[in-house]
Amino acid sequence: MSYQVLARKWRPKSFATLVGQEHVVRALSHALATGRLHHAWLFTGTRGVGKTTISRILAKALNCETGVTAEPCGQCAACTAIDADRFPDYVEMDAASNRGVEDMAALLDKAVYAPVQGRYKVYMIDEVHMLTGHAFNAMLKTLEEPPEHVKFILATTDPQKIPVTVLSRCLQFNLKQMPPGHIVEHLTRILEAEAVPFEAPALRHLARAANGSMRDALSLLDQAIAHGAGRVEEEQVTHMLGTVGDDHLHAVLEALALGDPERLMAVADGMEARSLSFDAALQALASLIHRVALLQFAPAAIADESERQRLAPHAAAFDAEFLQLAYQIAIHGRDELPLAPDEYAGFTMTLLRLLAFRPEQPAALGSGQAAGEGGGGRARPMPTAAAPVAVPARAPAAPAAPRGAPVASAPVTPPAPPPAASSVPTPAAPPRAEAPARTEAPPRPVSETASSVPPWEDLPDEAHFGTYASEAPEPERPAAPAAPVAATSPVPARPSEHGESATWHATLRALGLGGMVRELAQHCEWVGLAGDVLTLRLSETHRHLLEMNRSVADRLQDALAAHYGRPIKLAIQVGAIAGETPAQRDEAERRARHVEAVASLERDPFVRELIERFDATLVEASIKAL
Repeated sequence: MSYQVLARKWRPKSFATLVGQEHVVRALSHALATGRLHHAWLFTGTRGVGKTTISRILAKALNCETGVTAEPCGQCAACTAIDADRFPDYVEMDAASNRGVEDMAALLDKAVYAPVQGRYKVYMIDEVHMLTGHAFNAMLKTLEEPPEHVKFILATTDPQKIPVTVLSRCLQFNLKQMPPGHIVEHLTRILEAEAVPFEAPALRHLARAANGSMRDALSLLDQAIAHGAGRVEEEQVTHMLGTVGDDHLHAVLEALALGDPERLMAVADGMEARSLSFDAALQALASLIHRVALLQFAPAAIADESERQRLAPHAAAFDAEFLQLAYQIAIHGRDELPLAPDEYAGFTMTLLRLLAFRPEQPAALGSGQAAGEGGGGRARPMPTAAAPVAVPARAPAAPAAPRGAPVASAPVTPPAPPPAASSVPTPAAPPRAEAPARTEAPPRPVSETASSVPPWEDLPDEAHFGTYASEAPEPERPAAPAAPVAATSPVPARPSEHGESATWHATLRALGLGGMVRELAQHCEWVGLAGDVLTLRLSETHRHLLEMNRSVADRLQDALAAHYGRPIKLAIQVGAIAGETPAQRDEAERRARHVEAVASLERDPFVRELIERFDATLVEASIKAL
């Protein structure tokens, strides 16, 4: 006896064995049970989802010798004849090859005669959208008012090409694509019934390759059994399909979790040695990342328990933010493959991009955690704090000449120098401000005269005050002369010694820095000033500000030396921020002003009346604090 392919051997024979089309089965079963039978049905859907199968089951339900029923017996002469495709009153017509008006006229001429053997004449027209316009017009009248013994079943993969005059005369059912889980379950039952050894991961590959078509899945299963010599194994199936195995994809995620570029490149080299498609690899990687994200947010969406267990380590190793970014990188990397020098380079650059880009969030103010340690890629190993980066001392820079104002001749009495450097203790970090209030700039260096105009007063306020640009700068208080002490080598005072409000934050505002120098200083935390060495600490997140251009640190050192009026050696450490940087303080004050502005608007009587009377909404993001 000749071999019968699985797609034909395991074609469902009843509604109970139909897979994945429950909404259609429910409607047809109720119609058959209650006797509310329409004269024309239209089934739409992609190939291999069961259009022809449902039409045959419906024909058996209408002509079963036990009566019109939703559960045909499958044993009577009518049921067996329909299954064997030799029932005279069930006609399947392929509209792709019988599409003319003559073919339609011949079919309609036979429809007027009574059934030969069954209860109804059932005409099934497959790919009905390929009929010509004249053929559609020829069948309209009969389709609208057919004889009582005639039922029409139309099937198509492209319902958009069917005239609305035909659509309005039919009950339309849209058949869904088969979910991969349904395909895997159906293939599992078939292999168990056929006594064929198999591996569950291999069936998942077949289900994904079938792309929603059960017939395609059964055809691929036939091919896999032949390829594996009677066995269905994952390695053989991946070789047959030319797809990337799950082992490679999981190895990619494991290397990302460890932050190991060598392992990533080893996976890419192994795939290249096997001539696997890098385009398919990125597609499969995006699908795997999608399933990991689903496991994080909706675990019930992953029905397979074994798959959940395999994805669980990845769901625990990566934050949700990183998975979203990784998904975007994978799909965009696939789009960019044609633009790469070659597919291997494009694939490896995508992997390196996954390794390089991690969403990181700044630590909460005062939390004692580095900004880089709160990022989304928590699996990324954080580097340890580096040794202080010393900037060689330079000669003190001369104070900038005033612009636009004459220099007064009245001298100012300079403050006496403090004790020697050897007696100065190591200062602690500057105190944090209790409220987002303006702080006063420190006094000018002693080298300036009383009437000299600071060079930053000629520049716009935005250049010095950052988020305080809208505030008018307060007038500086005259520096009180210090008590005379013994003449020793001068040691500059640290910012907190210039007054209560003269913190490191206020010192930066007084320096009038701009560009990259200001960015570097804004993200540094005051550590201390001992002798001629001023120590700052930079967070790991902003390490690039120091490494990208060494001259930036030199220019900051020159500005500090000019501020203190003597040579300063600047040492910048890279590590965890223990207190608060000026940038963090500016951000906190900006948020506080925004909250106050929102509260002020919410208290406004006119705004409250608009909200209550017109159901208005206050868009907080559009509010800008003055």
